[in-house]
Amino acid sequence: MNKSFDHLEEEKKTRILNAAMKEFADKKFDHASTNEIVRNAGIGKGMLFYYFNNKQDLFYYLIGYSLDVMAEQFLSQIDTSETDFVERMKQIAEVKLRYFRTHPDINHFIASVYLDDQFILPVELRRRLEKLKRKGHEIMYENIDKGLFRQDIDIEKAFHLIQWAMNGYQEEVMSRLRGENIPELDLDIYWQEFYDYLEVLKTSFYKKEGEKQ
Repeated sequence: MNKSFDHLEEEKKTRILNAAMKEFADKKFDHASTNEIVRNAGIGKGMLFYYFNNKQDLFYYLIGYSLDVMAEQFLSQIDTSETDFVERMKQIAEVKLRYFRTHPDINHFIASVYLDDQFILPVELRRRLEKLKRKGHEIMYENIDKGLFRQDIDIEKAFHLIQWAMNGYQEEVMSRLRGENIPELDLDIYWQEFYDYLEVLKTSFYKKEGEKQ
């Protein structure tokens, strides 16, 4: 299915994918316009429907493509040999930012799919979405050294508090940067601020250096 599209030259293929993902993400499936997609992609409408049978076929293709890219270029880049939970989260944040800067349209699109409970996906795509969620959860918590945490706290709650704090900081930074050309920004100042917060989290939840396990 869609073999003709898969064999397109990369530049043209990327233009079509990005135009389609942006349209679906901005307007959801029902209101997305194939006329807008072909206009923004710089191709004829007949050509779009040569590659895809209809709008739904295109939408499903985009989901499958996005899941493949996320698995290969985001999740697979995270090193689960790091057993320190805060350091693992730090690594995930760094990989995520690199991925977001490279694939902004994919992230906008797949987030809209997750949030749209009005559109019923085929069984296979639902399974793939759930599999990706499970993989993300495993990567976050697999092989974590719980012995680093203080004995007087609930470690599972600490996991969630650390995760919420980091996610909240990332959301705050993204709101500050909204409207900026992120790929061209020097983000070192934000990373340093982020690392400072991580040290506060370690001080709050981890045992002091030299303290017995």
